[in-house]
This record gives sequence, structure tokens and C-alpha cells, in this order.
Amino acid sequence: MSDHRARRFWLMKSEPDECSIDDALAAPDRTVPWVGVRNYQARNFMRDAMRPGDGVLFWHSGCEPPGISGLAEVASGPYPDPTQFDPASPYFDAAAKPDAPRWTLVDVRALRRTRFLVPAMLREHAALADMQVLRRGNRLSITPVTPEEWATVGRLLGRAPRGSQPAR
Repeated sequence: MSDHRARRFWLMKSEPDECSIDDALAAPDRTVPWVGVRNYQARNFMRDAMRPGDGVLFWHSGCEPPGISGLAEVASGPYPDPTQFDPASPYFDAAAKPDAPRWTLVDVRALRRTRFLVPAMLREHAALADMQVLRRGNRLSITPVTPEEWATVGRLLGRAPRGSQPAR
């Protein structure tokens, strides 16, 4: 990575009827643009903190039960979400202008489908007790994941996800 910072980790939620892990794996180069984020904090994570190569826990939301369905990585730097300019899109934002975009996205590359880890399974592990996605009332579609949480999820999946070793 050109900025020499430690790799970061994220949990990114997607409704499976909009973009599932299988949809992402089937996409060209297994890569999808993460469109439609309309929360400023989640947008700021993409715009200001995510870098190509960062690890992603792909979370299926809006389904019963929700949970981790795959592993992915950030595949691009941030750029304007084109859906904000499209009046036919459910993500259209009349206040956004091409010369002053309000919404950002990154591309996400799916690495693999995993065994499905539901919140109850994650809550069984003390190392995940503070994981943001498990906090009552958390509705953010993108949340940071600590290196320790990333490694714990990797162990639950039977092997450490790529890049789970802390930077030296």
C-alpha cells in the first residue's frame, strides 16, 4: 500500500436481494461498486479511511437471520456514486451535482463465500463483545472491524482471513 499504513478491516452490509456475496462473486473480476450508501458516517469511512486491499466482512442484512456470508476486500479508492445523479435510481439525490457530489463509493472485490455466521454465533465469543454490528441499535451499513475481531472471525471460519496478521 502506498501510504504505508496498516491494513484496516470493515464490515459492509448488503441486502442479498440487492447484492449478495454470490452476486459479487459472479460479477466481472468479482468486483461490485458499493452504491447507495446514504449515511454520512458510512460515506466518510469509504471516502476518508478505506484503501484498496483493506479486508471486508460481507454481511447480509435485511434478511432473517442476518450475518457474515463472505470475505471481500476494498478494490478501489473512493469515487462519486453515479446513482446520486440518476433520477430513475432509488438512490437519486436532487441536491447532488456532478461538480459537487455528495455521495461516495468504493469497489469491493469478493474473495469467497464463507459459512454463514449469524449474530448469535458471534455473541458467543468474548473477543467480539464490542463488535459494532452487534451493538443494540446499530444501523450503520459500514463499520470498522478491529484486527482482533477480524482474526477471531477468521478462526470461526476455520482459518484466518488473508491479512489478519497485525502489521509489524
